[in-house]
Amino acid sequence: MTGPVIIRALTESDAHLFDALPDPLGAREGHRRTTFRTEWKRVALRDGRVVARGAWWGGPDDAEPLSINWFDVAEGEEEAGVQLLRSVPWRVELEINLPGDWRGDPALRAAADVRFTAARAAGYELLVERFLYRWTPDHGVPERPGRLRFRAEPDDSVFFDALRRIHSVTLDAHALKAIEEGGLDQAAREELDFFHWCPSPREWWQTAYTPDGELAGIHIPAHNPSGPIVGFIGVVPEQRGHGYSYDLLTECTHFLVERGAEFISAATDRGNFPMAANFAKAGYPVVRERINFHPADVKA
Repeated sequence: MTGPVIIRALTESDAHLFDALPDPLGAREGHRRTTFRTEWKRVALRDGRVVARGAWWGGPDDAEPLSINWFDVAEGEEEAGVQLLRSVPWRVELEINLPGDWRGDPALRAAADVRFTAARAAGYELLVERFLYRWTPDHGVPERPGRLRFRAEPDDSVFFDALRRIHSVTLDAHALKAIEEGGLDQAAREELDFFHWCPSPREWWQTAYTPDGELAGIHIPAHNPSGPIVGFIGVVPEQRGHGYSYDLLTECTHFLVERGAEFISAATDRGNFPMAANFAKAGYPVVRERINFHPADVKA
């Protein structure tokens, strides 16, 4: 390191600078369906060389970014990464996507550690580690168990109540963070806000009932700007222990396939062992991992 770090917000004329940094963690492939706005991209330069880059991301109608989901730092340039993250007014969640085998590969692990170090030094704290899944037809459509009855539900209050019940006993780190900040109402509201933000039809949301007419849970088949996703799977506490999460996941998969999905993306926390087992059983392979950091100085 010699000269000072210069942070540059990119424009169409210099957008090519974003591609000047090596991509050892395969972020470009992971984001091949992601649309980034050039004005939300920044690079850090030292002596005219790109040593860090970041792409902030949001939906097409969002006035400000919702997250940082591409962040790279050259070896030994952690301070440049810190300056890059601190150069913007948006303090949003940071997502670092990694190959599924990154933990066992020394080179990948070292590249990941550089990014983690810069994130922590910039005031971000680890929130959760997650598995990223991608189902495709060659994995087969999982057979429906046939135990639950599914129906569309137009009343948001039904989902709000179900989400409060589901999150009253949860392993989900984002829900636990929301509960800590604002209680079960905030956790339920954040989920509903995300479902409404998705460009897929509201009519897709479904409740699930046992043959006796008791609510078992909900599932939300959805599309985000990159394509079809398993938006949410949740079983109410009093119906747990019957394996209904798998029933919800298979129904969600069928629902999306019947509407033309040629792939389905999904995610769950690494610590959510029951849901991870359901994804494996339903033919969803882990394709990448995601490390979520949140800005420690931001409160709800």
